[in-house]
Amino acid sequence: MTAIATSPHVLMPGTYPEWDMAPMRAAYTLHRLWEAPDRQAFIAEHAPNIRAVATRGELGANAELIAALPALELIACYGVGTDGIDLAACRARGIRVTNTPDVLNGDVADLAVGLTLAVQRRIPAGDAFVRSGAWADGGMPLTTRVFGQRIGIAGFGRIGSTIARRLSGFDVELGYFSRTPKADSPHRHFASLSAMADWCDVLIVILPGGEATRGIVNAEVLQALGPRGWLVNVSRGTTVDEGALLQALEARGIAGAALDVFLNEPRIDPRFAALDNVVLHPHHGSGTEQTRRAMGELVRRNLEAHFAGQPLITPVP
Repeated sequence: MTAIATSPHVLMPGTYPEWDMAPMRAAYTLHRLWEAPDRQAFIAEHAPNIRAVATRGELGANAELIAALPALELIACYGVGTDGIDLAACRARGIRVTNTPDVLNGDVADLAVGLTLAVQRRIPAGDAFVRSGAWADGGMPLTTRVFGQRIGIAGFGRIGSTIARRLSGFDVELGYFSRTPKADSPHRHFASLSAMADWCDVLIVILPGGEATRGIVNAEVLQALGPRGWLVNVSRGTTVDEGALLQALEARGIAGAALDVFLNEPRIDPRFAALDNVVLHPHHGSGTEQTRRAMGELVRRNLEAHFAGQPLITPVP
């Protein structure tokens, strides 16, 4: 008797846009974990058949989930950050991991520049000023110019170097913090984050998440940035000591901050909402339709390559 072929079983901790879900439903047997009233029971029921996990960067795949899936071969991440995936557990079992690098570099870089402009030129406050009718009673208070400043970029990988290219047109002086200097970069290298914070007017953070960078922007770094310095974070909420940041913002220990990422997002610390020297953004660095389509396509190409026995498109080392 001939066996009936079945499509590979894929577990999804969270949904993707419908333009990705439709082709994935056609190609795979999808298990929609986010809809399960009892997730542990759901995983236990389907675990023997699940060969891949298609996750998102903020959802990841922890050691508990990986251990519960004995047939797991691949984790495909919709996003570039893999700090939410237990890579050590994957390596121990030979489970491969992919992500979606490069396709989102430009969007995140654009947002980093946009947030820098927004917080220093107080663009959201200007919008509110006009809408409220206050303009009829007098001009808006003066703001801070961007050009001519020193801007330090913490993290100088694919996205950090793209931010530097964007900002090169703003007549600013650029520096960067990384473990080793980049031989092809004309910008000043700093081996100390505190030293760069002391040097720059704006500190843009685009470091990877994980334990190695947890709280790396701490009270010492913020003190070095000082009352005329600005922080822009488009990396992970974990890279900044949020308690120290809130204290610095409330005490005007730094001039202000523009943040796309937070601890405990989306339920962020309510103290941020009371501040008038911050611009808040909902972790949307890659949030354009064009880039999200490209990210989803890359996830699907990695899944297709794996199940076809072909080399992965973007494997995580």
